[in-house]
Amino acid sequence: MHRIWGPRQRDLGKQLVNVIATADGFLDFGAGRVRCALGKGGVLPARDKREGDGASPAGTWPIRRLLWRADKGPAPRTALPTHAIAPDDGWCDAPDDPAYNRPVKLPYPASAERMWRDDAIYDLVVVLGHNDEPVAPGLGSAIFLHLARPDYAPTEGCVALARRDLEALLSRARLGDVLEIVGYTNRP
Repeated sequence: MHRIWGPRQRDLGKQLVNVIATADGFLDFGAGRVRCALGKGGVLPARDKREGDGASPAGTWPIRRLLWRADKGPAPRTALPTHAIAPDDGWCDAPDDPAYNRPVKLPYPASAERMWRDDAIYDLVVVLGHNDEPVAPGLGSAIFLHLARPDYAPTEGCVALARRDLEALLSRARLGDVLEIVGYTNRP
């Protein structure tokens, strides 16, 4: 397990919490506390998370891999597995589909989020292990760590950071690292 993160680490048995996002809109990854955006539906216990509710799920989520837009530049320095996003990449968000909460190619016959976006927030996307082993239909899909809008507008349930902060986090991230979302908020 990678252990260079700093004083905010907490041991949760076999997993070391390396990155902590708090419901008040901050994230700590050992290199300092930075601003983040969370879901427009607030932060809910993972057991209460539902598809389309706009909430960020409280819990501890493995950091899986980095997806990035190669047409916007090289992948940032990271020890995580990386994969370039293609224009036809999507992520299925249809709870009744067998590919729910999985990457798909577009056009896809069921509802799917487009990964190649015009607004740049998915130029860097860290896939988090929320509702993926096993996938439970309807309990939320496409929970990522991605780039924030300039005004840190709320997300659809993801965690979002400024590019410089996400690149700093990626430079330290390793397989086995986790992101914990803590605190609960009431829905706006």
